Amino acid sequence: MQQRIRYITTGDGTRLAWAAAGRGPPLVRAATWLTHLQYDLESPVWAHWIRFLAGHFTCVRYDERGCGLSDWRALDLSPSCWLGDLEAVVEAAAVERPMVLLGISQGASVAIRYAVAHPERVSHLILYGGYAVGGNRGDDPRRRAMYKAVMDVVGLGWGQDNPAFRQLFTTRFVPEGSAEQFAWFNELCLRTTSPENAVRLLAARGDVDVSDLLEKVRVPTLVLQCDRDEIAPRAQGRLLASRIPGATYIELHSRNHVLLEHEPAWREFQEAVLEFTGLARQDSDLSAQGLTARERAALALLCEGRSNAQIAWALGIAEKTVRNHVSNLYRKLGVHSRAEAIVRTRP
Repeated sequence: MQQRIRYITTGDGTRLAWAAAGRGPPLVRAATWLTHLQYDLESPVWAHWIRFLAGHFTCVRYDERGCGLSDWRALDLSPSCWLGDLEAVVEAAAVERPMVLLGISQGASVAIRYAVAHPERVSHLILYGGYAVGGNRGDDPRRRAMYKAVMDVVGLGWGQDNPAFRQLFTTRFVPEGSAEQFAWFNELCLRTTSPENAVRLLAARGDVDVSDLLEKVRVPTLVLQCDRDEIAPRAQGRLLASRIPGATYIELHSRNHVLLEHEPAWREFQEAVLEFTGLARQDSDLSAQGLTARERAALALLCEGRSNAQIAWALGIAEKTVRNHVSNLYRKLGVHSRAEAIVRTRP
């Protein structure tokens, strides 16, 4: 996937890395745990998320302060900085039209703050696996005890060669993951932040509380929550949906905090996002023009700027087959080039 990584400097001197990929209406993903703008493109945990988002939107992502390609030496990692960082990235990306704002996990709290502060700049607010109240707060003593235990484990073993400490942490994110996905997530933890920052970032998440802002949200909102998520209990998703005016709530059947590509809940997530943002109608229009599911998949990858060889690899088919699919979709769309196909299929 083609992307250009850029840097900005915030008011307190912290450097943030951000990137944009894809074409279409703007979508900005508030920073979430744990990301690395470069390695995520290869990740068996995050890559399918980026392919989907960049396949339908101009997707803007950034690594939060203390993480990934952003400044690991940032003095302040507290939630008080998160809104300003998101505002700075949106400004740097020159997002001119109202955007889709995606908040995943603790990113939901940042997205909520932004939507309340700048409702005119948000066309749709999507909250997945989010929570209004962090693990160190609230009325659930078991959740608070579990959060403290995880923080203790992170503090003791994050940087050790033995991945057992990190795996105890990562298995809560993708409990139904494969051995390959566990290994990648464990390695990502080391690559994306230091042991000291991991503790500070985790502590910051535990102190999140935006419950007083929920009734102030005035933009169309979709809340998606997994029914057995250990990181963000479904009670938190229901809290978000019940107190944000007019919010739509969809519960997904999964134990994973980060949905994996093979599970049905991932397909349901994609369908819900496209329907909510109005892009499902575009896919329906392509179907009406006779494009098969495989041709639509090839078209989405083509619109990302991928070569025939890259499309073949992504779809698990021969490059000759890709050429046939591309020729067929050109004919059905009445176009003669990739540029025409992109223009023809983008809002």
